Amino acid sequence: MTSMKGISTEMHPYLRMTAPPGVARLEDVPFEPGQPLFRSKLLLGGVLPVGWSDVTLRELEPGRRFVEESPMSTMRQWRHERRIIEAHAGVDIIDQLDFEPRFGGRLAEAFIRRLFEHRHSVLRRALTPSIGGRASQEKPA
Repeated sequence: MTSMKGISTEMHPYLRMTAPPGVARLEDVPFEPGQPLFRSKLLLGGVLPVGWSDVTLRELEPGRRFVEESPMSTMRQWRHERRIIEAHAGVDIIDQLDFEPRFGGRLAEAFIRRLFEHRHSVLRRALTPSIGGRASQEKPA
């Protein structure tokens, strides 16, 4: 849920986020709620720099949930909550997003929607059928 390799796998081939040398998991950096862990470059297609994110967690329950509110060059606002809930046949992964792009409007929103659909597809393939599971995205209206 918080490994950089896992995050990259979920986003590939659309986007890649960098991390400082030696940071394999978000937990490798001292966690203080609301304080940036590090600055990550956002690479479209894994290679083209399109911005940055000051990766910032408000809440972290390893293996269960996190709330990320990261300042980003491409977003006026970004809030991503991920919950992992035990279910009858495995786990449910629920992402709730609240964001406002600085530019690109509906095109940027469509990209984020497609990115998270892809992330959930990757997670479903990884979780099913070995332990079962579902991934879903919620975006408040």
